[in-house]
Amino acid sequence: MCGILGIWARNQKGQNDFLKLPHALKKIQHRGPDFQSTKICSNVAFGHTRLSIVDLSNAANQPFTDVTGKYHLIFNGEIYNHADLRKKAIEKGAKFRTVSDTEVLLNLLIEKGEKALDYINGFFAFVFYNEDKNEIIAARDRMGIKPLLYSVTGDAVYFSSELKPLLEFEISKDIDQTALEYYFAYTYIPAPFSILSSVKKMMPGEWMKISDGVIEKGNYFRINDRPAFDGSFDLAKNQLSDHLNNSVRLRLLADVPLGCFLSGGLDSSIISAIAKQQKEDLNTFSVGFDHPYFNESDFAEQMAKHIGTKHHRIQFSKNQFTQVIPDFLNSLDEPFADSSSIAVYLLSQQTKKHVTVALSGDGADELFGGYRKHLAETKIRTAGNLKKIINQKCRGYFAATCRQQGRDEE
Repeated sequence: MCGILGIWARNQKGQNDFLKLPHALKKIQHRGPDFQSTKICSNVAFGHTRLSIVDLSNAANQPFTDVTGKYHLIFNGEIYNHADLRKKAIEKGAKFRTVSDTEVLLNLLIEKGEKALDYINGFFAFVFYNEDKNEIIAARDRMGIKPLLYSVTGDAVYFSSELKPLLEFEISKDIDQTALEYYFAYTYIPAPFSILSSVKKMMPGEWMKISDGVIEKGNYFRINDRPAFDGSFDLAKNQLSDHLNNSVRLRLLADVPLGCFLSGGLDSSIISAIAKQQKEDLNTFSVGFDHPYFNESDFAEQMAKHIGTKHHRIQFSKNQFTQVIPDFLNSLDEPFADSSSIAVYLLSQQTKKHVTVALSGDGADELFGGYRKHLAETKIRTAGNLKKIINQKCRGYFAATCRQQGRDEE
C-alpha cells in the first residue's frame, strides 16, 4: 500500500526537521516492506516506503525524480490508466526509464500541474515538488480511498499517510474536541478532522498547492457535481454491469500475485465472480470463527465452489482473536470502532502469505444503501406530514435536552 512522508520547510527551523525524517519514516515501514528511502531537495524533504505492485524493479523506487533532477514525487496508490497515458506521452516525445505508473504520474504532473488530476483514473495520495517554482502539489483520490494527512505550522507543512510519523515533529498534541464528538456519533473521525487539532485529513477529491509560501486548496471532483441519471432501469443495469466489469479488470493489472476477500455476501461475491472470469487461477479468502453466530465462512465456501476459485478458509479461535487485539490497537492512529476491523486485520495477516493484493467489496453497502440505517434515512426523507412533524419535535426535544445537560455540567 506504500507510505509517504514529506516536509515543506518555510525557514531554517523547519529544515532542521529534515534530520528527523528517517526516524519518522520507520513509523510507517509496515506500509512498504520492499524499499524505504528519503530524499532532500532544496527546502523539501521526502520519504517513501514501498510495497511493489507495478514494475518491481529498483528503478521504480521512490522518492522518484525525473532525469533533470528538478521534479520529485512521492506517491501511494495505483494509476489504472497509466498504460494509455504513457502511450499518449510517448507520442508527444516523452521518454520513460521504467514501466511504472509512478513515472507516468510524474510526467503528467510536470506537464499539467494540478490539472493532471482530470486525466488520471485510480486511487492515490501523492505529493509532487517542482523545484524550479518551489511549488508543492498534493492530492487525494476522488473517493478518499488512500489517506493523506497534513499539519501546517509556522515553520513547515508536513504530509503523511498516517498520523504516527507526524508525532515525531514539533506539532501540537491537543485533542480536537469536535473530532471527538464526531467519533462518538459515527464511531470514526471523518475528514477533514483528525483526533489532533493540529492535523487535518485531505478531503476526497481535494488538492493542495503551496506556491511562494501561500497555501491554496481546491476540489477537482465532487460527487454532487455529477449529472443525475435519467435513463431506463434496463439501461441502468447494463451501465452498472459495464462499470463493475471494467473496474475489476483494471484492478487486476499487477505484477504480483492477487486475489479477493470473499465473505459470501453480495458485494464480495459479485467482485470475486467477475474477477474469476478474468483471472482463471483466482485465490479467494474468508475468515471464520468458532462462534456460529459470527461465522460466515460456510457461505463463502459455497460461493467459492460455485464460481470455481482456489479458496482459503482461515479459521480463528476466541483466544487468537483476543491475543491480536494489542497489536491491532497499536496499528491505529486514532479512535476507530468498526466492529469488523479486527477480523479484517487477522484476515489480512494470513492473506499476505499467499498474495500481495486482495480486492474486497468494502464500500458497496454505503454506495448502494445496503444497511438498515440507509433505509431509515430514506423513510425519514419520504415520510408523510404527520411523521415529519413527529421527527421535527423529537429532534427539537433531544437538542434542548443536550443543551440543558451541557449547562448542568458547567
